[in-house]
Amino acid sequence: MTSRWIAAAIGMAIAVPAAAQADRATMTLAQGWQFQRGGTVDPAAAATAGGAWQPVSVPHTWNRVGYYLPDPQQHRNHADTVDKYQGVGWYRLSFTPDAAFAGRRAWLQFDAASRTAEVWLNGRRLGAHRGGFSRFRLDATDTLRAGQTNVLLVKVDNSQPEPGSATADVLPLAGDFFVHGGLYRPVSLIATDPVHIDMMEDGGSGILAATRAITPAGATIDVRVRVRNDSARRQDAVTTVRLLDADGRTVARATRRAGLAGHATAAVAQSLAVADPHLWNGVADPYLHRLVVEVTTPSGAVLDRVEQAFGIRELRADPQRGFLLNGKPLRLHGVGYHQDREGKGWAISDADVEQDVAIMREMGVNTIRLTHYQHGQTIHDLADRYGLIVWDEIPLVSKWTLGNDLVATDALRADARQQLRELILQNANHASVVSWGIANEVDFGKSIPAFITTRDGAAPDPLPLLRELDALAKAEDPSRATALATCCERNIGPTSDVPITAVAADLGGANRYFGWYYGKPADLGPHLDELHAKRPAQPLSVTEYGAGGATTIHTDDPLGGPIDARGHDQPEEYESYIHEQAWATLARKPYLWASWLWNSFDFATTVRREGDAVDINTKGLVTYDRQIRKDAYYFYKANWTETPTVHINGRRYVDRAYRVTDVRVYSNAPRTELSVNGRVVGTMSDCAERICVWRDVALTAGANRVVARGLFAGGAQDDRVDWQLSPDAAQAVRIDSGALVAPQVAGKRFGSDAFFDGGTAGSVNPAAGYGPPPPRKVVTGTAGGVVAETYRQGRFGYRIPLAPGRYALDLTFVEPSLAAGARQFDVTVNGRRVIAALDVAAAAGGPLRAITRRVSVEVGDGVLDVRFVPVKGEAIVSALEISR
Repeated sequence: MTSRWIAAAIGMAIAVPAAAQADRATMTLAQGWQFQRGGTVDPAAAATAGGAWQPVSVPHTWNRVGYYLPDPQQHRNHADTVDKYQGVGWYRLSFTPDAAFAGRRAWLQFDAASRTAEVWLNGRRLGAHRGGFSRFRLDATDTLRAGQTNVLLVKVDNSQPEPGSATADVLPLAGDFFVHGGLYRPVSLIATDPVHIDMMEDGGSGILAATRAITPAGATIDVRVRVRNDSARRQDAVTTVRLLDADGRTVARATRRAGLAGHATAAVAQSLAVADPHLWNGVADPYLHRLVVEVTTPSGAVLDRVEQAFGIRELRADPQRGFLLNGKPLRLHGVGYHQDREGKGWAISDADVEQDVAIMREMGVNTIRLTHYQHGQTIHDLADRYGLIVWDEIPLVSKWTLGNDLVATDALRADARQQLRELILQNANHASVVSWGIANEVDFGKSIPAFITTRDGAAPDPLPLLRELDALAKAEDPSRATALATCCERNIGPTSDVPITAVAADLGGANRYFGWYYGKPADLGPHLDELHAKRPAQPLSVTEYGAGGATTIHTDDPLGGPIDARGHDQPEEYESYIHEQAWATLARKPYLWASWLWNSFDFATTVRREGDAVDINTKGLVTYDRQIRKDAYYFYKANWTETPTVHINGRRYVDRAYRVTDVRVYSNAPRTELSVNGRVVGTMSDCAERICVWRDVALTAGANRVVARGLFAGGAQDDRVDWQLSPDAAQAVRIDSGALVAPQVAGKRFGSDAFFDGGTAGSVNPAAGYGPPPPRKVVTGTAGGVVAETYRQGRFGYRIPLAPGRYALDLTFVEPSLAAGARQFDVTVNGRRVIAALDVAAAAGGPLRAITRRVSVEVGDGVLDVRFVPVKGEAIVSALEISR
């Protein structure tokens, strides 16, 4: 990688809506549409074609995907409203353009149509587009009837790509997100003069601006304007470029005259010299100039005019120092972002995007990874306005061949090139964009073959396609670096089975889920150090990390049992734990140029049924409907902002299992005070990582009001929750050993594994992971079979807070698999052996048969200390029940 990619000085422009541009007429085509699913329509008879047409407005998608299982009445998506149809959809519109379109060039502009589109106007085919995320335009001049009724017909198809299908060579071929269908971004009709700033340059503005150099005294900005002459005669045109400051004063100007042959396009290159430039400086000062481009006749008559926002700034990703903005270090921390939301899918409004950005900014993000496809102009405009650094990418995700193909087809390579050109030419003028992402997780190799190929032999090699795309990006935009995100290098599967793809781009990004899909959270730091040492000249970022978080599933201890990354047990508290651990590592890696957690919001997918949802990836820090900010959201708000933040964790875990619990508070206050039922528990100062924890806080039977008060210089700020403790939970302690999430048991309130030290958690029915689940094993000999299925084993113990008194301790044991004689252990209580050399398999008559032992115990100092001491093999227990 050359230094020019790391230290490129870039000036950006932002296209404003066409309706605000002089000398162009724009008609927004939003209302009056009709939609029909499937079938065929004769374009020549579209106005009168029969069928099941229904009225819709655009943006529109027919898909509704993903729903939460609890409280379906509270949600727009539920089992009865889901629509996962992928196939053909038809749209038609009758509209009448006014006289402003007469005698002018007319262009139909589609901001996106998924995933392919074919367009007819008044029965004449105007063209087609393949790719569901980018803007495209079609020349409607010869077909449009100004002042008369016109009939527009659009066929879209979001079919899942399969060999031989109509979408076989349209990216993405795979991915952990749902590809919605429809005209899900705006459609408009635009009129220009025959001589215009090119409307046909891959959906872009026809203008590219880049800052060639920045010094304390000035900046040099190169501007290239494509001017197109669609008339038959030669036309002399003057192109004038002006840069205005925020007060409207001209700070630089350049003019060039060029002769345009009929039906020809010319690239007019000019330079602007800006004295003492006011720089775009990220969230600290997102200062934007205005770039005004005019094309006139030699006599001064305006033929076309485009006004754009423009930011002057320098970006540099350094492999040792991290990210530099205008020569100064800036820690980039942010989120990945998908564009869908509950009830709307991809057909979101500008106001929806504004709300999403506001939620992200409230949390303190200063960068967004726009995954895994080209996003719309609204999010880019907002990023420019608020100073957020953006990673853009194309939908080359996980897979680039179909069936048994070992190489990408020519058509698919062409589609990848087209989508990359569109991404660049439509977004290169945004101050916020730092890099062009050319792929995401195409390095599975044979580690998870189902993602890539069904072949028994070698997996397809992604490097030829990646190198082709890297070269194309450099040719289209020499001012920016390329980037890609990897999943698997030195991570899963044998190294020989995993292609090394990071070398195919300038900037590296690692998607890593230690403590979720594999490994432990502590593995992240050494792993990143290893990647950095392997390629010390390549800037490295973390492009994904996180965990699922179900807001209706809870645990008393996130370390109490194994996580089920593909199943039900995904408590909200475990998501918080993963983010706490990961950020503690990432914050101490100065060589990282950025990090993006996964994900800002829950989003739709059709490859998951996990946590408390169906077809939703629950790794978001905010729910799919934007109604709940999960606990982890406030962890980052406390760490990433100066906004006074105090947040009690576990607020949705209302029905508590234990009388004594730890209370965890995210607070950036100098001092934070905790009280329960009006009684002050204690005060903590400047909590490390903004995490304040009060251990062994006692609750009372019934309602408990818990209040955390942050004592800030500007005054106190409170957060409060109301927790309930049932009489049963107040009188007894029931621990489901080895369980991350306690099951429901009739007549008894069990908590998940807690109060333990040592040992490891396990289950007779462990999580299946990626593969199909094995036959379920059944534990006999107990009414609480689900409780008995999990266990803690090894050398371990429990220190359980209890009031002084005499108690009955009931211990449940199950041997998962060993024969009699393979496992023996002692049990001690407060130092006294109460069970000697227990052999569970021998006592129960074999594995998977529960036995119970009752011991009478005395508690004098407030703690019951139960130890499980191996004699042969490892000790084991499935449940502890303590009652007076």
